[in-house]
Amino acid sequence: MNPLPASVQAEDHGHVLVVDDDPQIRLLVARFLQRHSYQVSGAADGDSMFDILKRSEIDLVILDLMLPGRSGIELCRDIRAISPVPIVMLTARSEESDRIQGLEVGADDYVTKPFSPRELLARVRAVLRRTRIRRGEPSDRASEQIGFDGWTMDLRRRELLSPSGTLVDLSTGEFDLLLAFAEHANRVLSREVLMQFAKTRSSDDPFDRTIDVQISRLRRKLEADTNGSQLIKTIRGSGYMFTPTVQAREGEPA
Repeated sequence: MNPLPASVQAEDHGHVLVVDDDPQIRLLVARFLQRHSYQVSGAADGDSMFDILKRSEIDLVILDLMLPGRSGIELCRDIRAISPVPIVMLTARSEESDRIQGLEVGADDYVTKPFSPRELLARVRAVLRRTRIRRGEPSDRASEQIGFDGWTMDLRRRELLSPSGTLVDLSTGEFDLLLAFAEHANRVLSREVLMQFAKTRSSDDPFDRTIDVQISRLRRKLEADTNGSQLIKTIRGSGYMFTPTVQAREGEPA
C-alpha cells in the first residue's frame, strides 16, 4: 500500500510531485515539504506521474532516476516534450555522466542519494525561485535576494552589490555563472555541469568553451572587493567549488 496520499494539502507555496518507487522516500519527502508549506502529490512510476500531471497543476517534479519500467531519464525527456515544469532529479548514482545526462534531457537540478531533506528543500526553493523570476511571476522578498560573505545578489534586477556597497558590473554570462555557483555552494561542479546549468537559464551568453575565461573574470571582480580571498576554488581534476555559505536575504537558506 502506498502510504502517501495522492495529494497532501498545505499552504500554497507550490505543488510538488514526488516520483519515486520507494514509498518510504515518497513519504519522507512529502512530510518534510509539507512542513514547509508545500502541497505534495506522489507517484511510483511513469503512468501514475502522467496521470497526476494531466489532472493537477504541478509547479515542480522531483523525479527519481531509477524507476521500474521507463527510467527517470526517459520520463524527463517525455515531460520536456509537453511541459516546461521544473524538474529536480534524484539519483543514487554518483557518476558525473548520469548527472550531466539528466541535465541534458531537461532537468533543472539534481540531488544525489542519500540526501539531506534540507538540501532537497533548498534545491526545490532555488529552482522554483529561478523559474518564477524568469517567468516574471511574483515571489516573496526573501527569495528575490541571496547573500554570501557580505555580497548581495538581486535576482530580479540581476545586480550584484559588493560588501562595500558598490554595484559590480557583470555580464549576462557572469551573473548566470555566479548564480549557478551560489545555488550549488560547497559542491564540486565540473565545466560540463556548469555549462548545462547555464543552458537551463536560457542565457543569451552561453558558456561553451569560454567558461574558464568567465570564471577568471568573475574571480577578479569578486576578489577586488574581498582583499583577495578566493570564493571560487579550483578542484584539480574535478572542476570548481563556491566556498561561502549562501543565505536568502532574511537569513533563510538559499
